[in-house]
Amino acid sequence: MRGITFSSARAAGPLMHQAISVYSEHTKLYAATGISSIDPSVLYSATFLNPTFSYCFVGEGCNVHYATSPLTPFHSAALFGNAKRTLGMQDVVLAAQKQFGEWCDGFHDRITSQPSRVTLRFAVAEATAICQAFQNLNEHHRFQTEIPISQWKSTRITFDSTQYGSLSNPVPSSFDVIDTSNLVDHIGLLNILVSTIPSRSPGGVIYTESLLYKGDDATKEFAEQLFADLGTVSLILGVVPIDYLSGFFSRSNTHEIMLHSLIPEGAQFHQVTTWKSPTSADAINGARPSVVFDNMQLGTFFWDMYHCMFEEEDSMKYWAKHGANMKAIAKSSIIHYNRESFVLFLRLARSNLGLSVEDWESVMERFLDLQESDTTMPMDTVNRQDFHSHLYRYGVYTVSTYRSSLRRVGRFSEWSSVPQIVRVVLTVPRSVLEDVFEGPNIGTPVLQCTVSGSWSMNAFSAVHAVFGRVSTLGTKAAPRISFEEDKDGWKGTSPLVVSFSMPTQLLVNIEPQAKLKVNFSIRSTAATTLVFARKLGLNLNVFSADLLDEAQVQVLPEPLSPSTLFTDIVSNMPQLIGPCKPVVVSLDEECERVSWLSARIEVQDLHVVRSFGSFGAIPEVKQLSPCVVRVTVSGVLQDIVFPYPVRGKDHRLRLARKSLYIEVLVPPSGTSKSGGLSPRPFLTVQCSHQCPEIQTWNVHYVNLSRLPLIDCSRPKELYKWLNPHIGSMMSTRERKQRKKHEKDDLMFVKDTLHAIMVRTSGIQGVKARRLFSLMDKATHNSDTLLFVNGLRYDQSAHTVVCDAFILPLTEAILERHSRPFSKLVNSSELEHVQLMEGEVASWKHLIPVFVERCRMSWSHGENCEYKVSGRIPLTEEIEHNPLCSCGEGKDVEEMLGVPLWQPFARYVTRIALSPLFAVSYLEPIGRDINSRRCWLCRCKGKPRLKECSKCRKVRYCGPECQRKDWAAHKKKCN
Repeated sequence: MRGITFSSARAAGPLMHQAISVYSEHTKLYAATGISSIDPSVLYSATFLNPTFSYCFVGEGCNVHYATSPLTPFHSAALFGNAKRTLGMQDVVLAAQKQFGEWCDGFHDRITSQPSRVTLRFAVAEATAICQAFQNLNEHHRFQTEIPISQWKSTRITFDSTQYGSLSNPVPSSFDVIDTSNLVDHIGLLNILVSTIPSRSPGGVIYTESLLYKGDDATKEFAEQLFADLGTVSLILGVVPIDYLSGFFSRSNTHEIMLHSLIPEGAQFHQVTTWKSPTSADAINGARPSVVFDNMQLGTFFWDMYHCMFEEEDSMKYWAKHGANMKAIAKSSIIHYNRESFVLFLRLARSNLGLSVEDWESVMERFLDLQESDTTMPMDTVNRQDFHSHLYRYGVYTVSTYRSSLRRVGRFSEWSSVPQIVRVVLTVPRSVLEDVFEGPNIGTPVLQCTVSGSWSMNAFSAVHAVFGRVSTLGTKAAPRISFEEDKDGWKGTSPLVVSFSMPTQLLVNIEPQAKLKVNFSIRSTAATTLVFARKLGLNLNVFSADLLDEAQVQVLPEPLSPSTLFTDIVSNMPQLIGPCKPVVVSLDEECERVSWLSARIEVQDLHVVRSFGSFGAIPEVKQLSPCVVRVTVSGVLQDIVFPYPVRGKDHRLRLARKSLYIEVLVPPSGTSKSGGLSPRPFLTVQCSHQCPEIQTWNVHYVNLSRLPLIDCSRPKELYKWLNPHIGSMMSTRERKQRKKHEKDDLMFVKDTLHAIMVRTSGIQGVKARRLFSLMDKATHNSDTLLFVNGLRYDQSAHTVVCDAFILPLTEAILERHSRPFSKLVNSSELEHVQLMEGEVASWKHLIPVFVERCRMSWSHGENCEYKVSGRIPLTEEIEHNPLCSCGEGKDVEEMLGVPLWQPFARYVTRIALSPLFAVSYLEPIGRDINSRRCWLCRCKGKPRLKECSKCRKVRYCGPECQRKDWAAHKKKCN
């Protein structure tokens, strides 16, 4: 596979294997010529450089990644799937150009045909910087910020007050959709979430993507990126991956999994994640429950997370963990987190949880006690002052040493008062940089500053660097500087000016200022040590200056960052039994995962006081939706809203009849292995003040009329890619359950979806079917018919959908159309699909989801049965209709074209069924690679088995076994 580029072939999704060679060749062509076309005349006539390639923050120029391809954004699954001949580069280029034209036409139609205005706003700034600026704008209404637009730039982010301050027509500063592309690879997942969550609207969604990985198993790496249990961090942050709770994802990445299993040494694995509020699956208007943790447990959880984030700073820990993993060593310089990162996470956590000052101080005291007593991270002592200074700077916590006044000595002798935090500005001569950073294999090392003395050293990693010149202003009593940026940056002539904040006490209380030096250095990692240690020494100092050198070092007062507004969280849920205390979150004994969520109702209703307190009435508990549990006592009911989906069926009760309280304890929902979403994982959410429309929660939307049809006329060709694609829905665990005939609701649904799509396509040697009945195996009753219009490519989700019409069979329809119905069921076209135990109820929930996801031409009216009843679905019972009537008879032109179907067109609703895929970071999909055996000696694969490079059909544990078997294998190798 050497010399082949896979990235752009992802455009073909499940047909990626067919597209790799074409896209790889085109990538090479594009790198050589800079144009898409393979026509030489087009190449010679091209005179204009693509403007997106000619400008970046470092100025004009062209620095395009070697694997860049303009074809990547254009979907090609339909092109390859329906092709009747071998395709070449020109076919892909023409298809991309056609698609681009269609996109442009669609956008033009949208902005010209609808009265609402489409406004595009562009901000040229580093991603986390613009997010932080929006947070300041939303919380403090500051149009002029002190936040630079990016590293290497001094320009501050400023909002237009005439637009963002308008009362009549304000510009949005919080967003329903935030798409972060694959910034996770370059910034880190936790940094992305901490940056974007404050700018997300209450019902908004965040999309993240990752492409790179550095461990051995890409499928598992996502779950480790938050340095703690994913469910617990999600509860704290207030957003959760929908596939984590659902146990399935409607978007496919199984082609990535297959590629990863074939080429485990590859560097890429594409993972797309959708983040939503855990409570957004419920339509409880205005409900936002307050939360209480055990302070010791929460402080311990934060410390463990901090420890996991920074433990590899110690070289012994790093080598013990990664050993000879050259991929990890090469990427050791890609460091996403510093102490400022973790402080910003703590600030968001406190804001989300709404903890009181007393509780938060208790949490932080536990954290700092663990930090002080830790002996496993020697490098943390070097970075601890950096951490404490950011706690103070962002108003998160004030350590005890910051609560006393500081002496006015040395550079502070004439200051009227000495602040706890100062900003140090260091000018680094350009000649020094040229000596260090010119030459091959330099890469992009992480930079930091240190302040060292004769026996002390402290590192500061939140460094801002800009090329330019500093001029001193003010006086020694009130120092100020002005700065003139060198717009030519690295290509200019000015020195580099770096600045960082630090605690003043290190400059006045530790060593005499005459002994202190300010150092600009490279962060020490396995990779940077190999490259720079010989030139710079083990400390990797690029430049050093004495603290008292006023020509190179300036020390300025540092303004504190505006504190996040911490407000009490109040729920407006009706309290008919009595007031409900905040939800208490209990972690397990290791302080890693949430064990229980508990809520206590103080009994005050007089009727309930008598029946519960005096006569021993037993409360009834029923789960209404993922986050809502209803408690009923003697006919009086009260709903409890939890901050996270729970498993109500596993609840416990604590009853105090004398003290008059009812406490409900429920475990949180987790992965599908631990029960998943309750009561069912298929969610259609009612209208609420946050979202005025009924919507699906964990299945993406599709516009069926725009999706290309799959050509099913050649089932043998179709079988090659469609069979493995829809067959990859199940995890290894589910396959074992299916083989053993064990009960699992989601596995049963996947099996039924597989059956419908296989029989619709005709890929398994039988005639393709278009009419199906869903039949309960236990009762042999069938109350649902599916009329299939065809299979379509869902190219943006890398999967397929079944375009169909659904007919819930009611007595009224059967009585009115008994003769046409008799012809229908007695025709040879009807195929019965059996539903297993409990599966009918699952389908009653799933059918509204699959209907809602493709609703384009109709709306839910005021008399919609969903709105009137407050329920979606309307029923779980067999022989009853789960759907509202709003979509009946809409978009049914294809039904009218089939005489046998025509009488039922007015009663059907259009539906888009699709595969539901297992979540690769939660459980294995396909066969576990470590369970594979060597073809010769039959030993299991640790380390990973190697495939025969020629046929790729057999695996060996090493060259010795391969040589021994070659005489026999070469006869079959092809």
